[in-house]
Amino acid sequence: MGGGHGHTHGAPASGTAAYAYRKRMALVLGIIASIMLAQAVGAWLSGSMALLADAAHSLTDATGVAVALLATFIAARPANTKRTFGLQRVEILGAMTNALVVGIVAVLVVIGGFQRLFEPGEIHGGLMLGTAVVGLTGNAVSLAVLRRGQKESLNVRGAYLEVLGDMLGSLAVVVAALVILATGFVRADAIASIAIGVMILPRAWMLLRDVLNVLLEATPKGVDLEEVRQHMVELPGVVEVHDLHAWTITSGVPVLSAHIVVDEVRLAECGNESILDGLHECLAGHFDIEHSTFQVEPRGHVHHEFARHD
Repeated sequence: MGGGHGHTHGAPASGTAAYAYRKRMALVLGIIASIMLAQAVGAWLSGSMALLADAAHSLTDATGVAVALLATFIAARPANTKRTFGLQRVEILGAMTNALVVGIVAVLVVIGGFQRLFEPGEIHGGLMLGTAVVGLTGNAVSLAVLRRGQKESLNVRGAYLEVLGDMLGSLAVVVAALVILATGFVRADAIASIAIGVMILPRAWMLLRDVLNVLLEATPKGVDLEEVRQHMVELPGVVEVHDLHAWTITSGVPVLSAHIVVDEVRLAECGNESILDGLHECLAGHFDIEHSTFQVEPRGHVHHEFARHD
């Protein structure tokens, strides 16, 4: 005997957690693309390596948000018999692509910064400062647009972290430009570009780590399986819980499965449906897990199972 219950948590019926923020992500994509063009022109006119590094980072941001946005629409396609959870994992693959691209760009930026550190060129500090302020303002607006969504979706979080890194990069360029204008120390430009690369790397790693946890079907964050088990065995009629598994399909879609050993007398009195309803209500109410599947079995059935996981 078994039972299941499913839904799309944190998103409209046609999508995932990131789907609700698709319009905001499209707006951010337009802002980032505009910033990138301004930084590229500014870097060419001012001779700033830091601005060029920031433009390269904006390019990866724009690519990352575009990939995330595309993945969001693909993931919203309905499930079928060949892909029973649809294409929701595409969001996670999009986030993984973002993390890898940002990490590679960060390494290249650091290398370029060290080269410019030993071979500094002429820098036009005023133009460098003006362009950096434009980038800083645009990134601040983008962060405000994505702030709420990054708490609900890895895909949106990937875009948020990229914009945050770019904002910090723009801030570093502003500081470097002020130093150059005040002291004439042009190597501040190279130092700023190195700082941009160093700031990006940890964020790329954190995003990649979260993606790997989803792909390796780790227990969702904030879910203590022992606490879940304790809540379940306290329900009337439940004797034991084994083969308890919890994982994440994509951001905002945690799922759980378990084998439930029930008391035969309680099962005869209340029926299978009553016990299943209690289990579903318990998990949805206490742990925000609304997609759960159970195998209800009598005492002793476990000895007939070929594989068991406590």
